[in-house]
Amino acid sequence: MSMLKVENIDVFYGAIHAIKGISFEVNEGEIVTLIGANGAGKSTTLKTVSAMMRPKNGTITFLDKSLLNVAPHKIVSMGMAHCPEGRRIFQQMTVQENLEMGAYTRANSEVDDSIADIYARFPRLKERYKQIAGTLSGGEQQMLAMGRAMMSKPKLLMLDEPSMGLAPILVEEIFNIIQELNASGTTILLVEQNAQMALSIANRGYVLETGKISMDGPAKELLRDARVQKAYLGG
Repeated sequence: MSMLKVENIDVFYGAIHAIKGISFEVNEGEIVTLIGANGAGKSTTLKTVSAMMRPKNGTITFLDKSLLNVAPHKIVSMGMAHCPEGRRIFQQMTVQENLEMGAYTRANSEVDDSIADIYARFPRLKERYKQIAGTLSGGEQQMLAMGRAMMSKPKLLMLDEPSMGLAPILVEEIFNIIQELNASGTTILLVEQNAQMALSIANRGYVLETGKISMDGPAKELLRDARVQKAYLGG
């Protein structure tokens, strides 16, 4: 079943045509990745899906409902969460307060159980629940950003560059967590510059180049493709 369907969207920054008629879909239960160089339009695509930007043309449907005139906070209520590039946590709040902010669409009676679930998945956050979020390490901040997004109980979790700036051992840990989230029933749309890692865990992938999708297919096939290896895998 198609959970998210993006068809022929065009997105502009003023006069700059950033996204040029791209189409892709994410099926329920999948990990789908968008890979590409800096400036290819990956983050812009996620911002457009989550209504932080609006396409000039095209359609975006989530669970068979159009998102074109839906406010960003309403999209969260529909079952989509966006974990943005650069983490964007609330720096002056504690770990616990950040998680509580992630549950603003939900009844208070449900929040404690969800926080317990997040702490079980991210034990390091439990150890630091009273700590001011801005003083956490980069890896801990990424875990907090993911945990905060998960607090809305999303059906679809969009992750923008979760490995950015992290040491290799932490990158592996974050990607293991992404796989665990997917195995527990969360569909994932992953934007990632680390193409090797992204394609190694994804079901399918799309290659974005200067605002256009240049290739797509099963992730394992893209990993083996000579063009992908040359451009993104150092082959």
